[in-house]
Amino acid sequence: DYILHPLNVALILTEISADAPCMAAALLHDTIEDSDATKEEIEELFGSEVALLVDGVTKINKLNFNTETEASAANQRKILVGLSEDPRVIIIKLADRLHNMRTLQYMTPEKQKEKARETMDIYAPIAQRLGISKIKVELDDLSLKYLKPDVYYDLVEKVALRKSVREEFVGNIVKTVHQHMVEAGIKAQVDGRVKHFFSIYKKMVNQNKTIDQIYDLFAVRILVDTCLLYTSDAADE
Repeated sequence: DYILHPLNVALILTEISADAPCMAAALLHDTIEDSDATKEEIEELFGSEVALLVDGVTKINKLNFNTETEASAANQRKILVGLSEDPRVIIIKLADRLHNMRTLQYMTPEKQKEKARETMDIYAPIAQRLGISKIKVELDDLSLKYLKPDVYYDLVEKVALRKSVREEFVGNIVKTVHQHMVEAGIKAQVDGRVKHFFSIYKKMVNQNKTIDQIYDLFAVRILVDTCLLYTSDAADE
């Protein structure tokens, strides 16, 4: 059904705490392009803010990207960002592309590779620049899945091996770190994860190693309420 895609785009945005106008625009983001609705009608029904966001996404959808070289990809990223009067337009488009990538299996192999390359070269770097790692990581992994399926599924299989042991290992690290934070009187949220597939793949390529030679497959994140800045003298003390 038509509503399934915009609904899923909106659901993705709930995970990054998007505001109400952004959510409304996500639900409406394809209406100008795919129906006889106009920007003026959307503005009348939902307000100028929502209409501006929907119109911005529509303009981006009309772009034809060229990512044959890194220079052309970089230029395309600048054009895309420049077209957006409001940064929320880009955020909606990233969520739109993420759901498209999640359902890419319904496209032809040629289209799958085209969209995956475009995603890796254009959208994932923009997500990284905006600091939306949750979307960036999944865009990278899904792009790798269609651009290098053999590599992707080999990584999936090998990283999944002894999954319970790895989860227990990460869990113990998180538990130990959290205990030290409590003892130090520091309020913090500690969590751990296995690094995503594209990150592991890049490390294998850059260091010319196999996955068996990559040891830092895990990451631990510590979130605190405040950031303390020290001078060099204070640090020495």
